[in-house]
Amino acid sequence: MDAVTLRQGRRHALFGKSNYRLNFHEALVIGATAKMDIQPLYTKIDKTIQLTMGFLVLESSSGYPHGESNMYLVAPNGKILWKAETPEGNTCFSRVKLNEDGETFSAYTVHGHACELDLRTGKLISFTSIQ
Repeated sequence: MDAVTLRQGRRHALFGKSNYRLNFHEALVIGATAKMDIQPLYTKIDKTIQLTMGFLVLESSSGYPHGESNMYLVAPNGKILWKAETPEGNTCFSRVKLNEDGETFSAYTVHGHACELDLRTGKLISFTSIQ
């Protein structure tokens, strides 16, 4: 098995059935070939998570347009299925992780919200302010 390392830039390659680890600076991929290339909507892609329904994308909040959600789900055909609902109109997400139940994910905003969202719809289930 060979390993491929990709440095993050404006383009972010995503991979199919493989062992992979994505972080803010590089993706380490073992024995995989690129299946899809996602272009960011406005800034740069900070994180992607591959799901059966597509790819959960978190774009950088720096420079992202106010009132727009910087987290969204991209289908395998490249279509955006949903944009994540935010707890406030002028906040962006800063972190995201899948929850163990396989149906929800947790995200944090730059304005101090801890959120739980539905994977199928991107709608808020609950949120709290962290001060």
